[in-house]
This record gives sequence, structure tokens and C-alpha cells, in this order.
Amino acid sequence: MDAYEEYVALNEATFRDVNEGIEAGRRDRTGLVPFVCECGEIGCNAVVPLTLEEYEGVREGARCFLVAPGHGAAFDEVERDGDRYGVVRKPDGPLGELAERTDPRRREA
Repeated sequence: MDAYEEYVALNEATFRDVNEGIEAGRRDRTGLVPFVCECGEIGCNAVVPLTLEEYEGVREGARCFLVAPGHGAAFDEVERDGDRYGVVRKPDGPLGELAERTDPRRREA
């Protein structure tokens, strides 16, 4: 893992933490919720609207991140690239391990 890859992966983890806070703060559990893109690229300010059920589907894996359609780092594996949102997964190795270590749901367990 080079310095750039680590930088992007840590940014992604930070945006994932933000989205966990958005989800936790929702009183109304219906409709679309504005989440932030977790692509980790500097300057990305894309908002990705999904239901809480869809967000839970993204968060099933510690290595998975929510992204705007077409977003994600070159080293990410594309799990889903839909019209409204995408899901990328960190590969096996140091990047995947970093994603698992920084997963807020794992830290809570």
C-alpha cells in the first residue's frame, strides 16, 4: 500500500463514519436519506440519496463503501454501479485490512 492509497482509504473511512452518524441520527426511518459519497477523493462533495435499508445493505461488509455512480479509487473492486449509487470493496491485503480496522461497527462490537 503506497501513501496515496492509504490516504484515500483513510478518507473513505472518515466519510463512512460521517454516514454512520447520519444514519444513527435519523428519527424518521422512511424515505430517502442524503448520505455522503465515501469515494475518498479530495474535493468530492457528492450526496447519495438512499433508503436506510439500502444503506444497511452497503454496510453488510466492513470492506464495502458507498459511492456516487462512477466514483471509487482505481484499486477498489466494484460491487455495484447503479443509477443512484455504487458500492466498492477494498481488495484483500493491506487496504482491506485497513478498512476492517477502521470499521465503526467493528469498533463497537
